[in-house]
Amino acid sequence: MAYFVTGATGFIGQHLVQRLLGRKGTVYVLVRRQSRDKFAEMRERWGHRGRRVIPVYGDLAEPHLGVSLADRKRLKGKVEHLFHLAAIYDLKAGAEEQEQANVLGTDHAIQFAAAVKAGCFHLVSSIAAAGQYRGTFREDMFEEATGLNHPYFRTKHDSEALVRKRCKVPWRVYRPGIVVGHSQTGEIDKVDGPYYFFKMIQKLRQTLPAWFPLVGFEGGYINIVPVDFVADALDHLAHLAGHDGECFHLTDPRQRRVGEVLNLFARSGHAPTMAFRLDPKLFEFVPPGVSKSLTHYKPLQQMIDTILRDLYMPRDVLRFSNWQTRFDSTQAQRLLEPAGIRVPSLEDYAWRLWDYWERHLDPDLSLDRSLAGAVRGKVVLITGGSSGIGLAAAERCAAAGAKVIIVARDPEKLEAARAQLAERGEVHAYACDIADPAACDGFAKQVLEKFGGVDVLVNNAGRSIRRSIDLSYDRFHDFERTMQLNYFAAIRLTMALLPTMLERRGGHVVNISSIGVLSNAPRFSGYVASKAALEAWTRCAAAEFADRGVTFTIINMPLVRTPMIAPTKIYEQMPVATPDDAADMVAEAIIARPKRIATRLGLFSEVFYLAAPRISEVMMNTAYKMFPDSSAAKGDAKDKPKDSTPTPEAAIFASLLRGVHW
Repeated sequence: MAYFVTGATGFIGQHLVQRLLGRKGTVYVLVRRQSRDKFAEMRERWGHRGRRVIPVYGDLAEPHLGVSLADRKRLKGKVEHLFHLAAIYDLKAGAEEQEQANVLGTDHAIQFAAAVKAGCFHLVSSIAAAGQYRGTFREDMFEEATGLNHPYFRTKHDSEALVRKRCKVPWRVYRPGIVVGHSQTGEIDKVDGPYYFFKMIQKLRQTLPAWFPLVGFEGGYINIVPVDFVADALDHLAHLAGHDGECFHLTDPRQRRVGEVLNLFARSGHAPTMAFRLDPKLFEFVPPGVSKSLTHYKPLQQMIDTILRDLYMPRDVLRFSNWQTRFDSTQAQRLLEPAGIRVPSLEDYAWRLWDYWERHLDPDLSLDRSLAGAVRGKVVLITGGSSGIGLAAAERCAAAGAKVIIVARDPEKLEAARAQLAERGEVHAYACDIADPAACDGFAKQVLEKFGGVDVLVNNAGRSIRRSIDLSYDRFHDFERTMQLNYFAAIRLTMALLPTMLERRGGHVVNISSIGVLSNAPRFSGYVASKAALEAWTRCAAAEFADRGVTFTIINMPLVRTPMIAPTKIYEQMPVATPDDAADMVAEAIIARPKRIATRLGLFSEVFYLAAPRISEVMMNTAYKMFPDSSAAKGDAKDKPKDSTPTPEAAIFASLLRGVHW
């Protein structure tokens, strides 16, 4: 006995060939000449039995599968079973591409089967051949298919029609459900079907705790089967006598909703699940005119496209998430039952599918998540780069291969920093007080003339004043100079560099804010207000340039041990972050480009204030009384000893709320 298999190097094909090798006979497989290496790898996986797998070179797009006349004569009368699996199973493929592979390819396979006088032609079709039929689609149904306007559905239906009407040798048709990975290993070769939702589930896990209840949708029906079941079923049904001219549904007899399946995978990925799922019937009450208007509403479609792009999800997935077709597989089940071939329960192997995807197919695995991958060969400008956070971040970027530009006021400190950084990579230093509008404009012009533009701008330079409002009535200039550097200078420099970023359709701006904006830290009203203004501008700019290639990140930096906090002696006795800790946050901002980076304490402070503003205010007032103004803030000539040592209560408070400005 001999077999002939098209699509043998495909996912289902590999497993089917392995099953056929468990029987006697030779297995001929159609192989394109450019796929020789892939076939050789497959042959090794089949072990010593792979010697019985013989390649026949050809091409699906050519008449008689492109198989030479000599090979057709050699195979004539030898092929007992011809399995035609080669096709495109991909919602993202274009209509013409699917027409060529699914319809024309099947026509050529039928020609070849007649030429070699095959004993039986086995078409591996798909449940997509039913289109979007509303109700239960039986195995003996075909012409009843409806909703075939999508090219994938239409071409699967048309290819099956060719077999039914034009195949001159006995034939059988198999319609697998949505084929996922192996139920024992989870292995699969590509992202398709329910896998498109995995990135969304992963992002939910990263954002919310597993116990957080979500409101979702019930969706339509989805029929999932593992590849090992499909291969076992094909092998068994093909060898049963007396079933030519029949169709078999290789589907799960349990009818599952999309919402139920997503919850299964969410549990497998330790993500929050949908505690409440909206029945799709609720949306039937929406007037058709309203639904049609929404589908053509451009702003809404732009939002949807952006979300789908971030989730690596093709738009057509949404179209079929409300699929109302159910599939009856009574005939196939009856024939498979004596052999003990059953569809395994998804609950038993969903975790294997998730685990394999996260280890091997997660799109983010192919991304270079290193700082070098983000900045190598690119221009990175860091303000306030002569010390503290700026110097630590500049050192990281230089070591990662960036062309680093540092700017600061003090020429001596700047030169010392440049000399230190020169050992790590390419560094350019500019002495400039960017708080001076004219100097800032001149500096930006120099940078643009020499480098042509900046890829990453880190607005780090800042001024902090720790002084209660009680001591500031006659010091309004403190608020003005703080705003001048922390807000106006940062925005002025950013706006000078933005045009070239927009021309290149690429650029990233990292604005260093403060945890004080989230916690409403007392004694820092001037500093926090300036950083809050910077945040507000950043959010507005991000919205304006969201579709133009320029991105923005806000970092709510905790208290860091830098020269900026040195005048406050009490900080010497308190736990604070190091410049290296801060540089880690800057590196994360450059690599991942998130909207915001903040410590958990910072985020908690913001949520706590929104949920219970009065209690949050009382807590901040308690801290305000616990940590006094420094002698410098009071205007004393010398620091008093009592100011440099916090009370035991204050030390405990600072330890519990590490990083908050007090």
